[in-house]
Amino acid sequence: MSLGLLIIRLVIGLTMAGHGTQKLFGWFGGHGLKGTGGWLESIGLKPGMFMALLAGLAELVGGILFAVGWGMPVAAILIVLTMLVAVVKVHGKNGYWVTQNGFEYNLILMAIAVGVALVGPGAYAIHIG
Repeated sequence: MSLGLLIIRLVIGLTMAGHGTQKLFGWFGGHGLKGTGGWLESIGLKPGMFMALLAGLAELVGGILFAVGWGMPVAAILIVLTMLVAVVKVHGKNGYWVTQNGFEYNLILMAIAVGVALVGPGAYAIHIG
């Protein structure tokens, strides 16, 4: 069970962290704070640069915490919040399926984050205290 949780945590957590670095630094084909901020302003999230910073930090920190298995409630909250904003502002109006730019992927990420937070990170995690 713990090995399965580790695989889930690493894939989801590092993917979320990667999305955060796209927003913050323009890594992995991202647009950085300026580009992401401009896009966020275009969908009504203002001030765009500040919102890009918040989103990027939530994804980066939440993803790293999730991957290492420490602070799971905080990690799950950060992941769920960023995905909820994505659903409300972008994907929700397009229906469920990701093939139509819907919220399928966002919902899956939220379910995984909450599910792992509820069962715990498993034995292969950083335990402090």
